[in-house]
Amino acid sequence: MKNFILGLAVLSTVLMKAQTQIIAHRGYWQSQPPTTENSLTSLENAQKLKIYGSEFDVRMTKDGVLVVNHDEHHGKMEISETNFKQLEELKLSNGEKFPTLKDYLKQGKKDKSLKLIVEIKPAKTKELENELVAKTIKLIKELKLESQSEYISFSLNICKEIKRVEPTFKVQYLNGELSPEQIKKEGLDGMDYHYSVFAKNPTWISEAKALGLITNSWTVNDIAVYEQLKNQGIGFITTNIPDQLKNK
Repeated sequence: MKNFILGLAVLSTVLMKAQTQIIAHRGYWQSQPPTTENSLTSLENAQKLKIYGSEFDVRMTKDGVLVVNHDEHHGKMEISETNFKQLEELKLSNGEKFPTLKDYLKQGKKDKSLKLIVEIKPAKTKELENELVAKTIKLIKELKLESQSEYISFSLNICKEIKRVEPTFKVQYLNGELSPEQIKKEGLDGMDYHYSVFAKNPTWISEAKALGLITNSWTVNDIAVYEQLKNQGIGFITTNIPDQLKNK
């Protein structure tokens, strides 16, 4: 009996520690030596950490090439208004080539244990957003990465379009204004909100969990904030310091 109780205590401790999983924000780029966010090296660094996943941002060039970049601009060039050939002339700050989504996904495929958290950035029109969704999903299917990929977006249209095209894909909304009940009604799988949203709405994490929704928060770079969210039972944390939080 004592062994049984001890076993339950150990299991409980393991489950509590496994409760909140870590996602690297734009890869692990605040490394030693540091590298560039959303670069292939930042993804490789995240793969070495043995964490849940690595997030990255997808945009589309004027001529329809999918690329990985957070900002609307690459250097002084607006990505959506510039052809890829011109964009790739400017390398990343770490000397790497400007990454296509295809190259990024190929690197991601090298470690099947790391989830690829695909953030599809909003575009100027609904039509462009739908094209971006279609092309992203097509490429992920071509590379057979369906089970390794999850999706997030600030655009509600993008989130709903992913679910329309592929109802089984996991999709979380980023913008922060929808309650757990509203997220559920929209047919999405979860909420991935800035930590300040959960601070203003302290019941949302428990409400979301009760509805079977995924809960995630960004960009958590403060250990005290991480501990607070973890104590509330949040499922995932997206952070620039995955190396520091993964064993907390």
